This record gives sequence, structure tokens and C-alpha cells, in this order.
Amino acid sequence: MIANRPRLVVGISGASGIVYGVRVLDACRELGVETHLVVSRAALLTLAQETSLTVADLTAKAYLAYRVNDVGAMIASGSARTIGMIVAPCSVRTMSEIATGVTSSLLTRAADVTLKERRPLVLMVRETPLHLGHLRTMVQLAEMGAILAPPLPAFYAKPRDIADIVDQSVGRCLDLFGLSWDPVKRWDGMTVAGAAAADESD
Repeated sequence: MIANRPRLVVGISGASGIVYGVRVLDACRELGVETHLVVSRAALLTLAQETSLTVADLTAKAYLAYRVNDVGAMIASGSARTIGMIVAPCSVRTMSEIATGVTSSLLTRAADVTLKERRPLVLMVRETPLHLGHLRTMVQLAEMGAILAPPLPAFYAKPRDIADIVDQSVGRCLDLFGLSWDPVKRWDGMTVAGAAAADESD
């Protein structure tokens, strides 16, 4: 561990969109944040399906990586100091397990620890459309203190490609931990053209 360096737990579950977790790790490395990574078994399948990265490539991006069944790992205890945890992407299964508090892996145990220690837990939930059970689970998690942050495009940022869309979502989630990443495009008010169009519509 590196003294006085922020430490973030990064969970990657099996939903589509593993690129979000990859870019969280890349961003944290650029920002000097110590990342502690845990990846679900389903996420390893997604890694092979959606990227050209190997498991070794992925884990090399983290400061430390843990086996998903290593429930005795440091991040399974609230006494391990962190600035919080992000699950990127977060599958409905992972979301639901966290909501029940009956955790069966290090990923969901670390999330439960984050909640009980009142640290930010950011869940980049990837599912659509949502049925009532999903919505009720989200409400339950919000009541428990989790932050639900589905990765939705910010078109005011005028993304040029998918990478821009991914980085904007990742950066906005990192904002929730007090981490500011350069690729994020900030809203600085309506453009002159936009304001004129609004005036014309009145």
C-alpha cells in the first residue's frame, strides 16, 4: 500500500459494458489512485466477448487484484481504509445480491462493507428495459445509501465516438468520489445559439 494515496475498490460484474470497468482502472492510474480490483466469473466471459484483452491484461491495470472467492481479502473488511467502491458495469444479479445483504462473493461482500462503513458505493447498472422488480431493488439500494449511476450518454458534450461516451460516463462517476479526470467535459452554460433558439420558442 502507498501512504496517503487514495484507495478505490473496483468491481467488474458480468453485464455488457466491461469497457467501463477498464476505463475506470485506466483513469485511476492516471490520477494516482490505488485500485483494488475484483472481477466476477461472468465478467471474464464478457471480457473475452467484448474486448481483445486477456485476464492478465485486465488485472495488470489494477494496483491489486483479488480472486472473486477470496472472502478473506483485505477489502472484505471495513477496517481497510478506502474512499469507496464502484461496480462498473453492475449486472442486475450483482445489484440484487448487494440489495439483499446476502453476499456470496468478494465482489458483493466488498460492496456490503462499503455500505456499512457509509462510504460511497457507485453502481453503473447496465440493464434496459427495467421491470418493477429492478426498480424496487434500485429504490432499496438508494435507501441503503448506494448511488445508482447507469452509464447514460451526455450529448451536450458532443461525443465524437464511443470512447468519448464511455469516458464521460466514467469521469462523472469518478466525480462522486471527489476525483476529477481531464476527459470529462463540463457543462458551462447554454451556447449563444441554444439560448437564441430558446428565446424564439417563447
